[in-house]
Amino acid sequence: MNKVAVIVAGGSGSRMGTPVPKQFLELKGKPVLVHTVETFLRAFPDIEIILVLAPDFILQGSDLIKRYFEGNNIQIAEGGNSRYHSVQNGLKLFKGEAVIFVHDAVRCLVTEKLIQRCYQQALQKGSAVPAVPARDSIRMVEGNKSKAINRDNIRIIQTPQTFRSDVILPAFQQPYRDSFTDEATVVESSGKDIFLTEGEETNIKITLPADMLIAEKIIEERQMA
Repeated sequence: MNKVAVIVAGGSGSRMGTPVPKQFLELKGKPVLVHTVETFLRAFPDIEIILVLAPDFILQGSDLIKRYFEGNNIQIAEGGNSRYHSVQNGLKLFKGEAVIFVHDAVRCLVTEKLIQRCYQQALQKGSAVPAVPARDSIRMVEGNKSKAINRDNIRIIQTPQTFRSDVILPAFQQPYRDSFTDEATVVESSGKDIFLTEGEETNIKITLPADMLIAEKIIEERQMA
């Protein structure tokens, strides 16, 4: 089946405290975004990639494609006012049947194995959302009080959130709601079940400067291995 990756790279990088969005920061000699795209291409060389970029950085994204990915099937979509609208814009560039991955550009440590595992499960079940167990104690805040929650029942959600096109495309025809925090919430709202798959502890989302240091260390360890 066809494979499509909608890679969302529309962030401004405000929490990183840099003038350049974090997806364009250099990590071990290449922009963060390049690491991410390269992994998807290694996992599936025939994959179609749709980069969703903020309007002010479309030119910069186009330059990266020319520099690193000439000859690959990569398109650019303009980001929207929310993640929902950004992903929706990306999905509009594809028609047909496929397994569709939606991935955070700044989760640049995702592995080929996770991408391939998500593909296989989505083919069978319609969805594959990577998740890892919560390791910290969890409390629910209610007003000015809080109560403990059993962390054994809690999962931390990652990307690539992966779906067959017949599952995700109709879901993104719904009107936007504030409760749509990721693709799984959109699909679930359309009446479909969400099936989790095992994520990876190293599949971190680069948000703060310390995350760049962690990512560099993980890449160095993988290169040595």
